[in-house]
Amino acid sequence: MAEMIAYCGLICTDCPAYIATQANDRAALEQVAAQWREEFDAPGLTAESVICDGCLGMTGRKFGHCSECKIRACAMARGVVNCAHCDDYGCETITEFFGFVPEARTRLDGIRALLAG
Repeated sequence: MAEMIAYCGLICTDCPAYIATQANDRAALEQVAAQWREEFDAPGLTAESVICDGCLGMTGRKFGHCSECKIRACAMARGVVNCAHCDDYGCETITEFFGFVPEARTRLDGIRALLAG
């Protein structure tokens, strides 16, 4: 399977929710929801709310957070492949996210370096 990099730099294709969705594995979706309820203090997460085909584009099933994700909304409005392609890369929104997921910064910095050439 080809690697799918989200707007924020996460790898959708490595996400347990994405993997369980693609495998149509209900038990795995239940496990992801239970883990994330605990890990992210999100008592409302259900197996249905973690079903996801990746956050890119408008089509496909999306994890519940996608509808409120500021990074995704901004990238889609700007029409960029991911934040590394944005003229405002390093903005406050993505930088705040990097505080939680530093590996996403490393990934997007690498993409940005390749774009610079």
